Amino acid sequence: MPALALFTPVKLFACATCYGASDSPMADGMNWGIFTLLGIVVPVLVSFLCFFIYLIRKSEALAKAAEKISSDA
Repeated sequence: MPALALFTPVKLFACATCYGASDSPMADGMNWGIFTLLGIVVPVLVSFLCFFIYLIRKSEALAKAAEKISSDA
């Protein structure tokens, strides 16, 4: 796609938000939207990470307990 853009006879322009001033209300709204989405996505991903760390620790503890029981018997 970027290679095709090089061969187009007309100039390509960015959207009004990207092309306009960075201190406009539309750019501020876009930035707040990005921060809001990051504020939702990042905690969800961290929660998944913590859950998998919990599962790994729990399975290691279970394996150690099973090994201890089998060595005692």
